[in-house]
Amino acid sequence: MSPESETPRAPSGRSGARERFLDGAAQVGMSPEIRRFPEGTRTAEQAAAAVGCELGQIVKSLVFLCDGQPVLALTSGANRVDTTRLGELLGGKISRADADGVREATGYAIGGTPPFGHAQPLQAVVDRALLTYDTVWAAAGTPDTVFELTPGELVDASGAEVADFAAG
Repeated sequence: MSPESETPRAPSGRSGARERFLDGAAQVGMSPEIRRFPEGTRTAEQAAAAVGCELGQIVKSLVFLCDGQPVLALTSGANRVDTTRLGELLGGKISRADADGVREATGYAIGGTPPFGHAQPLQAVVDRALLTYDTVWAAAGTPDTVFELTPGELVDASGAEVADFAAG
């Protein structure tokens, strides 16, 4: 797949996912280069293939409910979340948010949820495995866009706590 690079522009007053993502990025001091893959990057496997990186470098932005409150688990594409461990870490019962819950909490659809710039502040944790890479790739607001950042930028921009919650 060949990407279409998109240069960030000032918000146009529209409320589309791309513009909301760029607004969120600006609020955390970032100006990322968005890469668009028309064939889609909805899954970690698709994103890794499109970008040409290791599966583990893909950031999965997964929304769960902890005692009914949305939380964000930023997980390596190579890992699955152990919901028991996540619940112990966050101090509550974990369940998966449905598509409507993800959109309500973040403002984005599943497959396009970025690690920051959400509709409401979310408690976030980041998979320690992501810190082993020089760079990682995350969704840029839509299921066909991604952007590259360092693990340090990911932690800082998302306000996430680094933790071990992967299955296995």
